[in-house]
Amino acid sequence: MKTKVLNTPIRDEDILDLTIGDMIYLNGYMVTGRDDVHQRVVLGGKKLPVDLRGGALFHAGPIMRERDKEPGRYDVISIGPTTSMRMESTEDAFMAATGVKLIVGKGGMGDRTNEGCKANKVIHAVFPGGCAVLAAGQVEEVLGVDWLDLGMPEALWQLRVAQFGPLIVTIDTKGNNLFERNKKIFNEKKESAIAEINTHLHYHE
Repeated sequence: MKTKVLNTPIRDEDILDLTIGDMIYLNGYMVTGRDDVHQRVVLGGKKLPVDLRGGALFHAGPIMRERDKEPGRYDVISIGPTTSMRMESTEDAFMAATGVKLIVGKGGMGDRTNEGCKANKVIHAVFPGGCAVLAAGQVEEVLGVDWLDLGMPEALWQLRVAQFGPLIVTIDTKGNNLFERNKKIFNEKKESAIAEINTHLHYHE
């Protein structure tokens, strides 16, 4: 396992050497986007109002506070990861449409995302759950917001981040999936563990 710092814009060569289990930190430009953003782009055919080529997408529904004396300017109160599997049905098409290179969320994703990462040279990583306030402290500035009509959690928030992480790579550019690999390993260990336990169990009336 290695640790690497990524800076936006991210190039293919910046992430080709990363593999599942590696740890990364992000500097630069990151956008939030969840279910509604993906559906608006993929199913609704709308063009994303920001340029995500070489950028990072965070599956997150942040809590923002507008500044009293600066209308339209926001500070991040909390920004925790959303379960990435919610975007499984549209993520591969979203990658192809936007040119995003890093997707961050919570939990694993499935075969469609594996193939999408492989075809588009993208990585998926997880941010530790329960650290939403910590993540907010790694946001240097809220650069702007689009599609606020979707509501605060679903809008496209554009952020500048510094040393954002730690992020653990869960799908690499070869389509390897950390969660699926671990499931297989755990299931193999489970069978032998159950067999061992059963040798010590006996029925008594």
